[in-house]
Amino acid sequence: MVALAYLVSAICFVLSLGGLASPSSARRGNTLGIAGMAVAVVATVYLAFSTGSASKESLTAAAISLIAGGAIGAVLAKRVAMTAMPELVAILHSFVGIAAAFVGIAGFLAHPPGELDGARIVHLIECYLGVIIGSLTFTGSLVAFGKLKELIKSKALVFPMRHGLNLALALGTVAVGAWFVTGQGAIALYVGAALFGVLGVLLVMGIGGADMPVVVSMLNSYSGWAASATGFLLGNDLLIIVGALVGSSGAILSYIMCKAMNRSFVSVILGGFGAEVGGPDDRAEAFAAKGVNRAGPADVAELMLGARSVIMVPGYGMAVAQAQHNVRELTELLQKKGINVRFAIHPVAGRLPGHMNVLLAEANVPYPIVFEMDEINSEMPDTDVVLVLGANDIVNPDALENPKSPLAGMPVLEVWRAQTVVAIKRSLNPGFAGIDNPLYYKDNTLMLFGDARKMVEALVSAVKGGGGH
Repeated sequence: MVALAYLVSAICFVLSLGGLASPSSARRGNTLGIAGMAVAVVATVYLAFSTGSASKESLTAAAISLIAGGAIGAVLAKRVAMTAMPELVAILHSFVGIAAAFVGIAGFLAHPPGELDGARIVHLIECYLGVIIGSLTFTGSLVAFGKLKELIKSKALVFPMRHGLNLALALGTVAVGAWFVTGQGAIALYVGAALFGVLGVLLVMGIGGADMPVVVSMLNSYSGWAASATGFLLGNDLLIIVGALVGSSGAILSYIMCKAMNRSFVSVILGGFGAEVGGPDDRAEAFAAKGVNRAGPADVAELMLGARSVIMVPGYGMAVAQAQHNVRELTELLQKKGINVRFAIHPVAGRLPGHMNVLLAEANVPYPIVFEMDEINSEMPDTDVVLVLGANDIVNPDALENPKSPLAGMPVLEVWRAQTVVAIKRSLNPGFAGIDNPLYYKDNTLMLFGDARKMVEALVSAVKGGGGH
């Protein structure tokens, strides 16, 4: 019965991943994942109870832990804002990592040193892998949380010989692993965990803020491999399957995002990318002297009402202001007037893969008018108005025009090729990557300063009133 339950759970998890591939089926995918996990937990508790491998006291402790953890998770999930979802995901990855490390340590301590035969060697390797991968996932996820929460500076930590230090830590961890397997001492296990934990800190600290969505997906992959290693240690087939699903899907997503950002997949693993490659922007004074073209809501509304085609580019500013529902209302008003309105989504818009897609789906924006970057960039020259909603780095022309920019080579939404660009921002402060955006100073760009939600509400009112007329 337990084996059958595990099979059902595994199928639910596979179908869950399939559902998460599209916003239209994401809710079903989440439901299947929840159902699969519920079946897995019940089956595992039943297995421990029926075989007598767990005492009543330990099962009581497990039940209390499940209830307490579930209650905390429910409260946090209910209270967390969509803008804070990346931080929540990062901190959850750290929980997976530390759990895998603790299970690995417990698995070693539960079996005192004995004869070093083949089975014992395999067991020790499983313990060690679970501990070190869990440790790296834990510390790396904590740093990612700190950067996303802006408790740590988002700029990449770059220093001489950083790659040499990372290599030394990796090789040292391998050497300590050999010491652990041959000596079967707990000290070696703790030293290995500490070395890989430091490596996790350095790897994520060496990645710039603009590339944090890739880091989150990569840490997701690490957490999966940590869980899979734990599954081998515990002899739990379902945990092996789940870990492999999470690990492989996270790695594939990271590869897709790296390709979309023109980044090397190896660079994600090694760290030190997303860092500034040039000095301070020597154009800052020229930008300040030139100034920007300002506009009011009535001016922008009149401009959009006179357009045939409008493209909306949502960014993190829209997420912070929770303006997606107002954006949908503005879209419907323009569509009723015969204007072709579409949305352009960058793969790493926001701070989490699919961040903007989730927000638009939450606001019931029709999926057929939401386009990915590769699908809509060619439409920019034929577009009358592009409305940039709090986006910054993903519409920065320096990615294509300035080889010294930290964003150099990163594919971006080429909004400046449209007839007119309207950018809604609170100020001219740089985005998460910490660099200026020349888009705001271009002749065909109008700046609409203010909170995204308030500005879109003003645009809705102005459109209903016929613009500036």
